[in-house]
Amino acid sequence: MRTPVIDVAVVGAGPYGLSVGAHAVAAGLDVRVYGRPMESWERHMPRGMLLKSEPAASNLADPHRSYGLDAYCRPRGLSCAYGEPVPVETFVDYGRWFRARTVGEALDPSSVTEIRPQGRLFAVELSTGETVMTRTVVLALGFLPFAHRPAVLSGLPAEVCTHSSEHHDLSVFAGRDVTVVGAGQSALETATLLLEAGARPRVVARVNTLRWNNVPETRASTPRRLLSPVSGLGTGWRSWIWSELPGSVRHLPAATRHRIVRTTLGPAGAWWLRKRFDGHVPVVLGQTLAGAVHGDDVSLTLRDENGSVRTVRTEHVIAATGYLVDVERMDVLDGNLRYAIRRTGTSPLLTKDFETSVSGLFAVGLAAAGTFGPVMRFVHGTHFAARRVTRGLVAAVRARSMLSGLSAQPVRPREYIG
Repeated sequence: MRTPVIDVAVVGAGPYGLSVGAHAVAAGLDVRVYGRPMESWERHMPRGMLLKSEPAASNLADPHRSYGLDAYCRPRGLSCAYGEPVPVETFVDYGRWFRARTVGEALDPSSVTEIRPQGRLFAVELSTGETVMTRTVVLALGFLPFAHRPAVLSGLPAEVCTHSSEHHDLSVFAGRDVTVVGAGQSALETATLLLEAGARPRVVARVNTLRWNNVPETRASTPRRLLSPVSGLGTGWRSWIWSELPGSVRHLPAATRHRIVRTTLGPAGAWWLRKRFDGHVPVVLGQTLAGAVHGDDVSLTLRDENGSVRTVRTEHVIAATGYLVDVERMDVLDGNLRYAIRRTGTSPLLTKDFETSVSGLFAVGLAAAGTFGPVMRFVHGTHFAARRVTRGLVAAVRARSMLSGLSAQPVRPREYIG
């Protein structure tokens, strides 16, 4: 008996996976979206967190734009007005509501354990033990595989050093001394929530001054809007371009793209968090981590720009140090597929339709930021990504359907272009 073959396997059921699934279903493709909807947001964001992005920039993408955040919130009496942050719990519920109305039965809550090439198809192994054959794969892996922590912390055991993405319930730290490393929203909000949960937090960062976003202008004049337009990434023409024209970023030199991704919307706290943080959470600024030793507690060696050294003792370290995309950390891909993917830096280099150098293998979300710029780090990027990738999927499925009967061809790496 011939094994059934589906058109598209979407790996991941977060904002990007669900948005791609919604578009692929609407395009008439035989698609499966694998994963529990919004699981990373539910289990790996701290309870009590508020979204930093504005509500209008937090819509998941369906082809007719019928199921935005506003369509979920208004009938429930929930506010999603400009300048009012959205609780992460509301966003999780919204994502699951969106799934029910767009992806429906195409969702399979099984997790994917491995993807490998098999002739002109892909074999997708599931946690259930089942293997699914598919013509195309979309990697919507989210942020978890790319959690980054400083190398100096690598020698600390997991029980005393974690990444901020590993925590949902910060009340487990009540009464304990916790050092949060970082200066961005994740670090500042984690420290604030730790304090409010009864812990004794401090923030350690390399920067000399913490940065805070400005209070949004809800009634900006027309000249002001023209000089500094509002976009999904904030205000200003530069942010507008990165937000609304990500296809243009792909044509920039690699070094320029990398700089844009690295520097756009750098570490800063949300305006609404400042009054809960300032004067309440101790900060140690202008310090670089130079060493970390675990004994009865954790001893952190800090060095300032003048070379002066000091030691901070703490019970636990939380690295709120962001995410670094690296193809080698896409463990769901077998070694042949990882080897075959061309890179821009350590990120996959993608075509205009988000396809990697492996025919039929696509990547969206954070993994696409190296090609399409900083908007791919945010939910706002789902609209551009879902449209473009679905266009590529339709073409790829059509082509691979005609070729699927031909002899298997090995996956080979192409010439590297950085």
